[in-house]
Amino acid sequence: MSILNTLKKLTYAKGVRILLNGVWKDNPAFGMVLGICIALAITNRVENAIAMGAGVSFVLVATSFIISSLRNIIPSRLRIITYMLVISSFVIIVDNLLKAYFPVISKALGPYVGLIITNCIIMGRAEAFAMKNNVLYSALDGLACGIGYTSTLILLAAVRETLAFGTVLGIAVTPAGWTNWVVLAMPPGAFFVFSIYLWITRTIAKIETDCGG
Repeated sequence: MSILNTLKKLTYAKGVRILLNGVWKDNPAFGMVLGICIALAITNRVENAIAMGAGVSFVLVATSFIISSLRNIIPSRLRIITYMLVISSFVIIVDNLLKAYFPVISKALGPYVGLIITNCIIMGRAEAFAMKNNVLYSALDGLACGIGYTSTLILLAAVRETLAFGTVLGIAVTPAGWTNWVVLAMPPGAFFVFSIYLWITRTIAKIETDCGG
């Protein structure tokens, strides 16, 4: 019985560690600096960020689950093409769901939904984690990275939409007479916001490391 309890504690501890790493330490955006092109392109509106984050998270979890399930039978020399086939299948599902139920958002995201196929986050987690861990941990890793990436998109979008349009989710949040910062509605403005976000998060991470966190 004590051995079973020990195994449960170890499993729980590893699960928590995986979750925290994906959300914070190994956050795809500021930790590994992956998926930045899409992040800069679609975060001018919060609804776009939520939709893209949800799509990427779904593909991450589903891909990690499938790749982990098949990891013992995927030939080493065919693993990359296998990743691409699995990822593209789930991206097609996301794209069709957006077109069917959220046509306005689908149109706003444009070709960037299809570019999820080439997102380095998904390919990287499949190769670095799903191929080496069981289904439960792999799915949890995908979820954690998805949450971390989505939170980054929403944070960037909240700042950009507020300053560029004076709204959040289409609701006016700035005072009357507010002058919109039009540059933040464009991708170049996203570089400015992201650089500040990266500086803040990296500084906090460094402080944690220096303090032994």
